[in-house]
Amino acid sequence: MALTGRAALVAALGSLPVGILAPSWTGILAVNVPLALAILCDYALAAPVRTLEFTRSGDTSVRLGDSATVRLTVTNPSRRRLRAQLRDAWPPSSWTSESEQASSRQQFSVHGGERRRVTTSLRPSRRGDRRPDRITVRSFGPLGLVARQGYHRVPWTVRVLPPFTSRKHLPSRLARLRELDGRTSVLMRGAGTEFDSMRVYVPGDDTRSIDWRATARQSAVAVRTWRPERDRHILVVLDTGRTSAGRVGDVPRLDAAMDAALLLTALAVRAGDRVNLIAYDRRVRAQVQGRTAGGDVLRTLADALATLEPELVETDARGLSMTALANAPRHSLIVLLTSLDTAPVEEGLLPVLPQLTQRHTVLVAAVSDPHVEAMAEARGTADAVYEAAAGTQTLVQRRSTANQLRQHGVTVVDASPAGLPPALADAYLALKATGRL
Repeated sequence: MALTGRAALVAALGSLPVGILAPSWTGILAVNVPLALAILCDYALAAPVRTLEFTRSGDTSVRLGDSATVRLTVTNPSRRRLRAQLRDAWPPSSWTSESEQASSRQQFSVHGGERRRVTTSLRPSRRGDRRPDRITVRSFGPLGLVARQGYHRVPWTVRVLPPFTSRKHLPSRLARLRELDGRTSVLMRGAGTEFDSMRVYVPGDDTRSIDWRATARQSAVAVRTWRPERDRHILVVLDTGRTSAGRVGDVPRLDAAMDAALLLTALAVRAGDRVNLIAYDRRVRAQVQGRTAGGDVLRTLADALATLEPELVETDARGLSMTALANAPRHSLIVLLTSLDTAPVEEGLLPVLPQLTQRHTVLVAAVSDPHVEAMAEARGTADAVYEAAAGTQTLVQRRSTANQLRQHGVTVVDASPAGLPPALADAYLALKATGRL
């Protein structure tokens, strides 16, 4: 039972004349006894809370930054009218601001034997699964002096997926992919090494593409058209060790790597390639394997990445290499999304790199910090000079690490969080155009 502010107000107004005109026990009883009876009657007339029935419906997944709607249906099986206040308790990260959090509190009325649907709008601020704790209901009597209070637990899960902000780059990369396939109106053959078809020669075609045998059998000059290889295997390896927990601006390195992985997957699937994913630090944290359908692989990949968080441990490079080899049995493109910090690369990745490059094409993609570049250009004060020295030293070490990887035949992509997804997509298209997949 919970007393309302109206009960306190009535008690205060009744005590005021008693205290002035008749300050005695008799006067106090004359005010409090009727008020107590009114409270008891109001409590008895309030609809019971424990017998209420709740069911949920609505969204089960949402991209980070978008809104999800969860509907709660309240059924009042009693004969009394339900006048209620309801609080649907979700984690604070289910909203981006306190004003949005107010949607979890509802006031409504349900007649006996009827049901009412209330809606809670969520706008999560973090990835992962969001589950409600409990529903708190206060059922008020007709006088509004007292309320019955109870709790109900109605399970539900809303999975917050990565935002995939880089999808804006997908149309331009798909246009480039169509150009590589030779499906656009350009006076050049489709790049690649896999034979596609024959067609009549037009001015501007590469003369090296002329098929003289086919030309001899017909009256027109015939040229061979090519397309990039299809049905190639791409293994995306996401490093979830301690270096992925660092933040570049407001974005964790892991989230930027996820965005790049999603764009690469969307592009590769459109190109007819197979994409698998492994998230690894000292053990496999997430795995997507054996997917070929475009929409299916993106949904599965985003679902697997949603609950992934960095682990504050040093990545086991040898274990990562063995896991990658076990999941890429034949020639594949292995895309390793990790850091270019000198110590982890020299002590962990470089010793095991020959095992990967011997059988596979390896591409290392890393998130750079634009603030370090700004530090390297700072001048004017003594503090700025020291910052410039530190920034320059960091950049030199990073470039040296990248050059060591390139000496082992690795393609290196180093870009800011916003620039990493399109840069990785361009590197994939370049490898595809040169037939290195």
